[in-house]
Amino acid sequence: MAKVTPGEEHPVKAFGWAARDQSGYLSPFNFSRRETGDEDVRFKVLYCGICHSDLHSIKNDWGFSFYPLVPGHELVGEVTEVGSKVNKVKVGDKVGVGCMVGACHSCESCENDLENYCPKMILTYNSIYHDGTFNYGGYSDTMVANERYIVHFPENMPLDAGAPLLCAGITVYSPLKHFGLAQPGKHIGVVGLGGLGHVAVKFAKALGAKVTVISTSPSKKDEALLHLGADSFLVSRDPDQIQAAMNTMDGIIDTVSAVHPILPLLGLLKSHGTLVLVGAPDKPLELPVFPLISGRKMVAGSGIGGMKETQEMIDFAAKHGITADIEVVSMDYVNTAMERLAKNDVRYRFVIDIGNTLAATKP
Repeated sequence: MAKVTPGEEHPVKAFGWAARDQSGYLSPFNFSRRETGDEDVRFKVLYCGICHSDLHSIKNDWGFSFYPLVPGHELVGEVTEVGSKVNKVKVGDKVGVGCMVGACHSCESCENDLENYCPKMILTYNSIYHDGTFNYGGYSDTMVANERYIVHFPENMPLDAGAPLLCAGITVYSPLKHFGLAQPGKHIGVVGLGGLGHVAVKFAKALGAKVTVISTSPSKKDEALLHLGADSFLVSRDPDQIQAAMNTMDGIIDTVSAVHPILPLLGLLKSHGTLVLVGAPDKPLELPVFPLISGRKMVAGSGIGGMKETQEMIDFAAKHGITADIEVVSMDYVNTAMERLAKNDVRYRFVIDIGNTLAATKP
């Protein structure tokens, strides 16, 4: 853990909320953003989603947090200035920034539009930018980023409910596409009905798949089937239900971030099926090898997506009316929201109304 002095390293004044230490308590914070470079886009932040990563980061759960730390990597707003070489967006456009703001742009991953897998990928916050200065996230009034990392929001995509798609949406859309699961007639399982899971159901259905929600909570059955439109529901702790669904699924998107058994999930897969882990348990999972061998099954991981695919995902979501289910909160409610998020007390994603509530918190 390191301390970084924000100072006035940049000329553009900015205001947001930051954690000062691993208590994770957020409070008002003055800092600065760089000037708008030739390839940069500056925008007024209107909304920012609260991701579970924000909670882990402010509390230094992963051991690499720098303070002061301004979280937020699901930020959306309106363009206020563009650099002279920018041609992707114009002043007044609605845009967003997701989990990253930089990469090397010369490695194999970058050349294949997979900046998210670049060894030098730069996270939107809690990271160091190319110029050696510290990056601050979206719980703030203004943002500037290289145009490569700007996502254009179509007119019919609501900014508040669209914001979480910049992290949760691309996290589930990318593996559905990459592993060939985004096809009519495929049977997809979605494990966990939270911030990631509820969006996974919506994308898989829109892509034409049959969707089964797999959950430890029988109480979520009506939500899965009636509200989100899943085709079926499995209680993962019910051996009879699991037995009846054995060898029926082409792929499973596992969104659970707690340690959990994956043997029952492997049993649900058809031969040649793939279990994709997108949640991030903090301890290793037990991996039984025999079911992999006997069915030529795969266990894989996937993390967000490149910028080209992220734009494709937002455009697809706009076309099919896909948004996150959100609870909009004010900036001064953020610490309570974090406490509730730690208890999974949200359906399914908090979004901070930055545009209407941040300014009132200035000391």
